[in-house]
Amino acid sequence: MTATSFRLALAQLNPTVGDVAGNAEKVRAARRDAAALGADLVMFSELFLSAYPPEDLVLKPAFQDACRKACEELARETADGGPALLLGLPWLEDGKLYNAYALLDGGLIQSVRFKVDLPNYGVFDEKRVFEPGPLPGPVVFRNHIRLGIPICEDIWSDEVVECIAETGGEILLVPNGSPFRRGVIEERLNVAVARVVESGLPMVYLNQLGGQDELVFEGASFVLNADRSFAHQLPAFREALVVTNWERGAEGWHCLQGEVAAVESGDEADYSACVLGLRDYVEKNRFPGVVLGLSGGIDSAICAAMAVDALGAERVRCVMMPYRFTSQESLDDAKACADALGVRYEIVPIAEPVEGFESALAELFAGTNRGITEENLQSRVRGTLLMSISNKFGPMVVTTGNKSEMSCGYATLYGDMNGGYNPIKDLYKTEVFRLSALRNRWKPVGALGPDGEVIPENIIVKPPSAELRDNQKDQDSLPPYEVLDDILACLIEHEMRLSDIVARGHDLETVKKVERLLYLAEYKRRQAAPGVKVTRKNFGRDRRYPIVNGFRDPGNGAHKPDPTLVKGVGKAGGESFDF
Repeated sequence: MTATSFRLALAQLNPTVGDVAGNAEKVRAARRDAAALGADLVMFSELFLSAYPPEDLVLKPAFQDACRKACEELARETADGGPALLLGLPWLEDGKLYNAYALLDGGLIQSVRFKVDLPNYGVFDEKRVFEPGPLPGPVVFRNHIRLGIPICEDIWSDEVVECIAETGGEILLVPNGSPFRRGVIEERLNVAVARVVESGLPMVYLNQLGGQDELVFEGASFVLNADRSFAHQLPAFREALVVTNWERGAEGWHCLQGEVAAVESGDEADYSACVLGLRDYVEKNRFPGVVLGLSGGIDSAICAAMAVDALGAERVRCVMMPYRFTSQESLDDAKACADALGVRYEIVPIAEPVEGFESALAELFAGTNRGITEENLQSRVRGTLLMSISNKFGPMVVTTGNKSEMSCGYATLYGDMNGGYNPIKDLYKTEVFRLSALRNRWKPVGALGPDGEVIPENIIVKPPSAELRDNQKDQDSLPPYEVLDDILACLIEHEMRLSDIVARGHDLETVKKVERLLYLAEYKRRQAAPGVKVTRKNFGRDRRYPIVNGFRDPGNGAHKPDPTLVKGVGKAGGESFDF
């Protein structure tokens, strides 16, 4: 490093929440690799030592101690003259806990900066666990460069970056824990460009990689020069260690042109997120593999494909559990899908246990008609068998309900809802069809499944059915999926009034029925397995509705407030009170 050049390594890596020792080893390995590439400084993502988001784990004093101890050990190791480190961790100072970013160099913790803007919306809940830091000035690196360190949300408004620019910052280094959802990559870029234009400074945007419960962090880190040109674009959905080369000229610091990787978008990004989320949930919880019921339907087929892409065929076990309503077509389709994927495939008939339950209940149910209760027995027997295989041999049960079904309660508690994780929980049924067709012509980079068609065409084109009674079809109970999914998206993603949904061309009674089903199924969703977040508003982290809920939209349109009835709103004083 000279006064006019330096080399910055970007470590887009996959940490594990709570695994402080393992994350520290990732730091050491990245530092060794970066040193071999001639780097002067290695940058890691937000809260890398704890991984993001640590949630209430970060409130444990023992966990805070472990993070601080690891940081100090890593700082001492920088006395060897190798690359310095920029590392995120929770930091306790004067009894207050901060989301911090530290510069480790020359055997010391040279500087620490605290996150200012703590997000408290959607999936974020940082105000609950952290204190906001003061507006930061730049960090001086080796007496040559003034590095501005706005942390993640700090660049989503202009105040923090403006402070850094006004106090002499020369480069913006932004560590992030920004989870994937549709459209977020474009949003991040727009925000970054706005801050670059306002400040006149180049920016490094480094994002976390990997799955953490429902969240997936896709990486997709990038470098923008002050003229807004791309100098680097790191890949999405996979780790990368990239060394960037910087030179100081008359106009300030400039990053030399490097690789601009292609980044998945649209359906390809959604599918890649589902695979990464499932893989990391299985790997980080140390399951040996997964097991799922393969019914011959599209939901279980795409989940099987995602599992094989994530883990490899040898770690995926599929079980067909036929009953007297299971068609030969479904048996053939399930076998064809299993063969295409190369997974272990077994058939376990369920007639005997189902009929055993019916026999046990016969006296209690005497005089009643056969209906949903008996249908659900089939699903619950299947759930019990899958959980038994999991208990005996260790694989995690993958549950396979899509967002359309989870929205309307078209799923059986303790039956097909059994399982540890659901990769398609945030995909509507129409999207499941679309992504299934996509997977037959494409697969993600690094996917472990076979090329070509893995979901038989007949599974994609046949009418969906739970096959719990003769000639059953999903749309005996639900509107056509293209209608249902549009209504659900209006209600869930956009919180639209019923009158506005009807204005899109939907029947009012159908919309009311869907809204009713959505509210009634809340208690089921509270008991559902976690699953990958893909949309703007998933169930659980984003959408938090009460189970007991007496509200229904009457569908009358927007209410027009009467301003003549309002005496005062938000006034600090000056109003008269009569007693």
